[in-house]
Amino acid sequence: MWRFPGRSVLRRAKVLCGVFTAAQSACSFKCTSSGKRWIKPSGFDTGLKVFNSLAKQKEPLILAREGLATWYSCGPTVYDHAHLGHACSYIRFDILQRILSRLFGITVVHAMVITDIDDKIIKRSWEENVSPTVIARMYEEEFKRDMLSLKVTPPAVYVRVTENVHHIVAFIERIIRNGHAYATKEGDVYFDIGSIGDRYGKFVGAVDAQGEPGSSDKRDQRDFALWKRSKPQEPYWESPWGRGRPGWHIEFSSVIACNENHVFGSQLDIHSGGIDLAFPHHENEVAQSEAYHQCGQWANYFLHSGHLHLKGSAEKMSKSLKNYITVKDFLQSYSANEFRMFCLLTKYRSAIDYSDDTLSEARISLGTISTFIHNAQAYIKGQLHCSPVQEAVLWERLAETKSSLVKALADDFDTPRAIGAVMNLVYHGNCQLQPVSTSDGVTRSPALFGAMVSYIQDVLDIFGIDLLHSKADVSSSCGRLKAVVEQLTHFRSEVRGFALARQNSASAGSPSKPGLYPERIPLIEACDTLRNDLAPLGVLIKDRGASLRAALNKQITRKS
Repeated sequence: MWRFPGRSVLRRAKVLCGVFTAAQSACSFKCTSSGKRWIKPSGFDTGLKVFNSLAKQKEPLILAREGLATWYSCGPTVYDHAHLGHACSYIRFDILQRILSRLFGITVVHAMVITDIDDKIIKRSWEENVSPTVIARMYEEEFKRDMLSLKVTPPAVYVRVTENVHHIVAFIERIIRNGHAYATKEGDVYFDIGSIGDRYGKFVGAVDAQGEPGSSDKRDQRDFALWKRSKPQEPYWESPWGRGRPGWHIEFSSVIACNENHVFGSQLDIHSGGIDLAFPHHENEVAQSEAYHQCGQWANYFLHSGHLHLKGSAEKMSKSLKNYITVKDFLQSYSANEFRMFCLLTKYRSAIDYSDDTLSEARISLGTISTFIHNAQAYIKGQLHCSPVQEAVLWERLAETKSSLVKALADDFDTPRAIGAVMNLVYHGNCQLQPVSTSDGVTRSPALFGAMVSYIQDVLDIFGIDLLHSKADVSSSCGRLKAVVEQLTHFRSEVRGFALARQNSASAGSPSKPGLYPERIPLIEACDTLRNDLAPLGVLIKDRGASLRAALNKQITRKS
């Protein structure tokens, strides 16, 4: 038997059980109306609207307990490196959770299951000639490091499948007792789709979709595996049906929802994942969880994120298509802040194109905000002198931005509209920061710009962007410095060219010996001094044409 040492993750889940399990009355599994119809939950109305995939439209977000949202998201199958397709989904939902907690004051209790036993993990372990445990632990830790590098807030609890197989077995046994699953003579256990009637097919396209492959003893092609008999050289656990391991879909529901574990219990506020998981994965999770609890609605809201595509490709970024970019490789060229802004510029439900152009847009947006904050802080400190500011106009703009941002984020977390409101505030702030050479006697407005900077930084903090430690900010500063150096060297070149210009023969007093203008020689000396002073700073200037000494020597030679 294959087991992992310790039960630390399980213990953490049990410690949190007092928060996770709200006392809620379970509704009847048998409904008189269609089982596919979304049931509006009772509880605390947050005032927000979210697009609920169960209802296929925006619905009011109603939580079971005031100020608390229970949230479950599908974790990774840890057999390979995490890529940007994964990261995009996790960052988008991290942004949503931050908005709920930091803007609307709702505590989010987030749990995630790590799939650490799976066909892909077993195959990879055979290829590497190591145990599945080694593969799973290695890529689990790498996934967690990648998420931290992208500033994704860790869930309240990670739960590993292999540490909860006993819960999974108990979960399956109860579904069988409730009449919604059956065992085959080979030792597999399948969920009986026919036993729940029209309750199956809550998500678009579910009814017409093909079932997963399996035993010829399946009653319906749509029936899916709850327990899979072990094959030679595969890890296994003992069960009433023989040696085997859990099916993929059962892992999540049983670990999170079973009564024996009490992580979330019989009702969940929010379930999230990529749109590709809606069917069959989330469909099957709903079916088995409601069959286990005999309830009418297990998860009240399903939020699905759009795919990340390489620009010009209709296919999503995925390992199977080998068209992915790892998180590590991405962070060699871009920052976590830039990728987060990249995600913010598109609605979380929409597909998103990955390209240098779209990332450049995110970088420019961050640079614009960073430059405004830098200039506004210089103004506040008295280092930037500006013409009088129209205070009333900017105070009004600030109030409008605050109102617009809350409305946008309360409407299915519309981050593009929220970022647009912030960029509009930055634009009007820049319009008022008009530098002048002197500002003697001009009324200053440092409190106004202080309020604007504080608000913008607070909004960025909600979204998980920190410009104080931003690679983008450093890059932007380097870009500005490079532009200043280029302008300086161009100006020096123009001055030097003017100073080295020759007198014509008439002005020189000789028909055959033109020379330098004596009064311009100090300009050439100043250009040479500047070149020498910049060299230790890493700015190397190589002059074309004669140097001052060579020009003077040539002139003296001609005179002699």
